[in-house]
Amino acid sequence: MKTTHIAFSILTCFLLAFYGCKKETPVSNVPSIKFVSITPNPAVKYHDEIKITIEHTDGNGDLGENTPDVKNLFCTDSRNNVTYEFRIPQLGPDNSNIIINGKLLFDLAPQGFVDDNHTTETATYSVYVKDRAGNQSNTVQTAPLTINQ
Repeated sequence: MKTTHIAFSILTCFLLAFYGCKKETPVSNVPSIKFVSITPNPAVKYHDEIKITIEHTDGNGDLGENTPDVKNLFCTDSRNNVTYEFRIPQLGPDNSNIIINGKLLFDLAPQGFVDDNHTTETATYSVYVKDRAGNQSNTVQTAPLTINQ
């Protein structure tokens, strides 16, 4: 009976050690993003400011920029292929080489209609970011935004 109990204890310790020592998946130095939300939805034409939230992960902490003229977040309207450019402020210290992740919120000006022959229109937006090394993230698409008269 004691032998079975000891063998079970050893097996349990071995399994805990094995699963506790899993290698962590390395995080890429190329930033990656995920779409989180777009609000308000529906939006009122020329009235509601559109807020888009994305999640970001960057393996070496070089996402964001302190130079005001540098743009590093890009958002393209599916209706007319107009790309809006934004600046993400620097998120990690220079040469820090740390993993950073979090949420980014940016605002689009109130949207109008591309085709004024309707009382409602639907838009989606494609979003990507670039880090200070020039690495471009994946591109995510927002959920459809309904714009009403």
